[in-house]
Amino acid sequence: MTRHWGGRWSGDGWTARIWAPDAGQVGLVLDGQHHPMARRADGFWSVTIPARAGNEYLFRIDGQDIPDPASRLQAGDVHAPSVVTRPADPAGQKPWQGRDWAEAVIYELHLGTFTPEGTLAAAAERLADLAGLGITAIEIMPIGQWSGDRGWGYDGVLPYALHPAYGSPEDLHRFVDHAHSLGLMVILDLVMNHFGPEGAYLHHAAPRFFDESRHTPWGAAIDFSQPAVREYWIQCAEHWIGEYRMDGLRLDAVHQITGPGADDFMREFAQRVRAVDPARRIHLIVEDERNEAFLRENGYDASWNDDFHHAVHCRLTGESDSYYASFSHDPVGDLCLALQRGHIEEGQPRPGRDTPRGEPCGHLPPTGFVNSVQTHDQVGNRAKGERLLSLADPRGVRAAYALLLVAPYIPMIFMGEERGATTPFLFFADYAGDLAEAVRKGRAAEFAGIASLGDEVPDPLSPDTFQQSKLDWSDTDAARGWLDLTRRALAFRADHVVPLLKSGRSAPAEVARIGADSLAATWHFNGGALRLWLSLGQVEPDLKPPQDEAFSVGRVGLDPFALSVTTRPK
Repeated sequence: MTRHWGGRWSGDGWTARIWAPDAGQVGLVLDGQHHPMARRADGFWSVTIPARAGNEYLFRIDGQDIPDPASRLQAGDVHAPSVVTRPADPAGQKPWQGRDWAEAVIYELHLGTFTPEGTLAAAAERLADLAGLGITAIEIMPIGQWSGDRGWGYDGVLPYALHPAYGSPEDLHRFVDHAHSLGLMVILDLVMNHFGPEGAYLHHAAPRFFDESRHTPWGAAIDFSQPAVREYWIQCAEHWIGEYRMDGLRLDAVHQITGPGADDFMREFAQRVRAVDPARRIHLIVEDERNEAFLRENGYDASWNDDFHHAVHCRLTGESDSYYASFSHDPVGDLCLALQRGHIEEGQPRPGRDTPRGEPCGHLPPTGFVNSVQTHDQVGNRAKGERLLSLADPRGVRAAYALLLVAPYIPMIFMGEERGATTPFLFFADYAGDLAEAVRKGRAAEFAGIASLGDEVPDPLSPDTFQQSKLDWSDTDAARGWLDLTRRALAFRADHVVPLLKSGRSAPAEVARIGADSLAATWHFNGGALRLWLSLGQVEPDLKPPQDEAFSVGRVGLDPFALSVTTRPK
């Protein structure tokens, strides 16, 4: 490929390329030696030279030395030279074709806080326990390198390079291979809508990468009308899928991937990424606040469904601030909509919202929606990072969690949720100087209109904020109870719900509200039906649960928080 970014090996040696369409002079500095680069008509500069793995290099653009924006490995931080690498040898890799999407039970984790060590090697040691619970997929928060050691990963500036605090490329290879040996898919969270505030040298190399006439919450929008820009992100995805054998990607905030060329880019992205290894199942998830069907009708498996989360959260906590406003008026009624159609907001007028959001998506299969009752976003974007168990009646949280696991949508668990964790997940970063102070002030300002979250915001730059967010792995009676619930619910899902999903939907779902806080739902599939009864606080539910329930939580019919579910073969 003549439009490739970064370094590639060929019969003549190692070829380095970068897009710098407005530069007057570009050269490669390899282990201190300068090599002039030739400009192509499309704005790419290239040079082919002898090299070996481990060589360090920089691009010299109009006199300024910068690391490779498509660096696969850094010699240090984001300002350091990039390192020449060779692709992994596939000879030792075990066969793996992936898993059917209907089997997905996703576990979202942040590598730095998932274990005390915060490394890939330590995380790999926990995977067998997760697989034993019935979890089938790991979704890793972004690992493209950013400035500093600590961070969520959404401010990356070198999206091809593994963040070094987590380990080496070899550690990531071993992590993925071990996950596959346990039957676990590995999905990577990829951020294509912006770059972080420090170390994004693309602004110098290729100002045309950005469209200054359009802005996102993080600065100038990325210009997806440029072929070189589209290639940058597609090749990044191909790198993670091909080099590390990831099973899929979760694409962050695609509602910010807009402007001329954006829709064509998203279509091409799905086609090209799946073509990396046609023999493997590759899955693509989007975070899309628009509640639109377009992407799921054009090659993407599913979208994060915040609507479901918001209805559950508002019912259990009573909160109504900020983005919860439109879901706080009738959360149980909204939950009925979510269970029947997937999304709640489908373009209809709603109290608490000035402008309608979304479009009809009820025709999409249940597997087109990734549901959750906790995520890094919804926990971490609270001032104090509280989990749901710290905010609501534990009996209600237990019923909602069981609903998540047995309903016929793709469930996603946030790390620690499976064991009833109450450790916070806070926002943390690792900057210095004026940038650190700007992050502190910006974080505090975010909560000015969210009174219920409190006024005190922990210092996101403090190492203690990061340490507080690490999971507590203590073996307690409470943790064992939650683990047992997780195991039983996921066993029911694997035995009864997944076969129905694979058989295909035969008719629209039927969801009836029973009184103030109870509902009954039936989903129809070619292989049979799934029936569910749920109470979220109704003292005397008006509906008796199925007498032949295959899975239940709570004292069904007596406890105001209860769930019962069963299947009926066709």
